[in-house]
Amino acid sequence: MTDRGGNEERESLRAEREESEARETRGNTRLIVAYAVAAVVVLAVAVGVFLAVGGGGEAKGDAHINVNANYGSTNGYGPDDRAGTEPPPAAVTDLRKAAKKAGCELRLKLPDEGHEHIAPSAKTPSYKTNPPTSGPHVEPPYQQADGAYSETPAEIDVVHSLEHGRMAIQYSSELPEEDQLALKGLYDTMYGAALLFPNDEMPFEVAATTWTNLLGCPTYEGAATLDAIRAFGKATWGKYGGEPVFAFKFSGPTPEEPAE
Repeated sequence: MTDRGGNEERESLRAEREESEARETRGNTRLIVAYAVAAVVVLAVAVGVFLAVGGGGEAKGDAHINVNANYGSTNGYGPDDRAGTEPPPAAVTDLRKAAKKAGCELRLKLPDEGHEHIAPSAKTPSYKTNPPTSGPHVEPPYQQADGAYSETPAEIDVVHSLEHGRMAIQYSSELPEEDQLALKGLYDTMYGAALLFPNDEMPFEVAATTWTNLLGCPTYEGAATLDAIRAFGKATWGKYGGEPVFAFKFSGPTPEEPAE
């Protein structure tokens, strides 16, 4: 004769045990998931901090913009804070030889087109060179501040900077990103009292200007072009314009003495 009461009791106990095990399993699963999520969050924070302080070998850029009410203005143009690529050592240091090797037009000691100050709202003068190398320019304090820019500053602002011995490196925005970063890397070695920005209004792919001096390169030729710009800076930076380059304070390596 079957003990129905005993069977029902055993079934009830087994059901309770299975439910208890199920609850324990669900609790362990939730605990494991919570630990996993916490580990992911901690790892993400650690990676973020690591990269923020320059870890992992990730390069960090700097526009090197030197803004001061007495030394110049950004005039609202955005900075180029991309990390440039390190330039190779100079292979040709003589300016004329370097310009020839790079296929660049070199025009030194051009006619001085004047030093007249004009208002920021004034019509752009008809400069005789493109990019301009001298002539009427914006009144203080709107001269373009030393730095690398992602946009093209007004010509009258840049010309005033040239009057104070600055060098401006300019390039076509159509230049491949790799080549733009090579120019930025070169600029990073000589950013004191120098400018870098795109210019789609000039007939060159790359150019460098100082007061009454122009290096115009129809095409970018890699290291040869970098050598030409470097030699141009050494030969002409701070030597022309009639206004002392140190009238506007700056710090860092210069085109005359770039960082190695």
